[in-house]
Amino acid sequence: MSEVDSGVCFLLAGKGVENVVIIGSGPAGYTAAIYAAHANLKPVVFEGYQAGGVPGGQLMTTTEVENFPGFPEGITGPDLMDRMRRQAERWGAELYQEDVEAIDLKSSPFTIQSSERKVKCHTVIIGTGATAKRLRLPREDEFWSRGISVCAICDGASPLFKGQVDYHECFRVFDNPNVTVHFNTEAADLVSNTKGQMSGILIKKVDTGEESMVEAKGLFYGIGHSPNTQLLKGQVELDYSGYVQVEEGTAKTSVEGVFAAGDVQDHEWRQAITAAGSGCVAALSVERYLVSKDLLIEFHQPKTDEVKKELTDRDVQEGFDISLTKHKGQVCASISDSYANGIKTLKTILSKAMSVSLRFNYTHMMLLLHGLFLVYVSVDNNVIDEFDQNVHFVEIDIEEDPEIAEAAGIMGFEQS
Repeated sequence: MSEVDSGVCFLLAGKGVENVVIIGSGPAGYTAAIYAAHANLKPVVFEGYQAGGVPGGQLMTTTEVENFPGFPEGITGPDLMDRMRRQAERWGAELYQEDVEAIDLKSSPFTIQSSERKVKCHTVIIGTGATAKRLRLPREDEFWSRGISVCAICDGASPLFKGQVDYHECFRVFDNPNVTVHFNTEAADLVSNTKGQMSGILIKKVDTGEESMVEAKGLFYGIGHSPNTQLLKGQVELDYSGYVQVEEGTAKTSVEGVFAAGDVQDHEWRQAITAAGSGCVAALSVERYLVSKDLLIEFHQPKTDEVKKELTDRDVQEGFDISLTKHKGQVCASISDSYANGIKTLKTILSKAMSVSLRFNYTHMMLLLHGLFLVYVSVDNNVIDEFDQNVHFVEIDIEEDPEIAEAAGIMGFEQS
């Protein structure tokens, strides 16, 4: 393994074989990319371009997303996907808005062929999602996401059912005075008002051909989804509906080293948050797999210049200089206040009395200080020097600062 650029970037040892390729974007693909990139795997992500919709998945055609955690006022689908994409890119994911045209999972390393490039990789995460089935009405495209919805939990509007129906659910519909059921009827087209907004549905009697209009501002499709697994047929095990089969509670497919996340393997829940969760599981599974097979090659991003923090009045009063690595006494209280706002990443160094290794992974061991922290005086100065500019060492004398020691639950320690 060759080292480049002062130890912050490594050349791949496997003759151009990538750690992981993620096929598909959306909550599953982008979350997998975030976790994989954060683990220094430098994932290659094929976001798609035309196949299965636009990059970002089905949420790119959704307006307000009101049930995704962390956004109390809601967020639009495109905005949410843009944030996820930028977060993945920030950690070093390589993103390509290209469709994957061919996949070879029958021999390792795997081969992924897009419209622009061919990539070999040790692992693959399939996050190609599922596409909502459509009625193909004449004006359907015009009102897609502008009146037509396919997410019952998100938007549920005027349900139309096609094909087999759960009759137990029908009884509840029949008993509801707010619901009118149209038998032997199919949707023929959509109607708009003078402002170009959807205002109704043109329906037609199947037996007589008679047409009439139902006034409605929204139309909900409840006719199922088609998983985007065309390229996987004959290579990984699919269920009777074409969804990727995974081991229960995991992201593992029938092929070792191939994992699946999101709607492509979920024909039940199909929510953005469940897709994101499965993307996380897939990325962590990839990391474990690569480590177990001794295939993992880490890629660290180049260091960026840190913004110099200006001293506050309290810093001056306490005698605290943020440019220094070593500090003494109650100055740690000032440090905790300064860093609680996330100004800089802190590495808490434990003493050799606790027999803890001091070889930190700069990406995996990030800790923002929130409150008091304490470092024992017995830490070897050579260790502190090794991590200079990446840590702050505070020397506490438990006799001179008993209140700090007491607050930390430290009354003393034995020399080893």
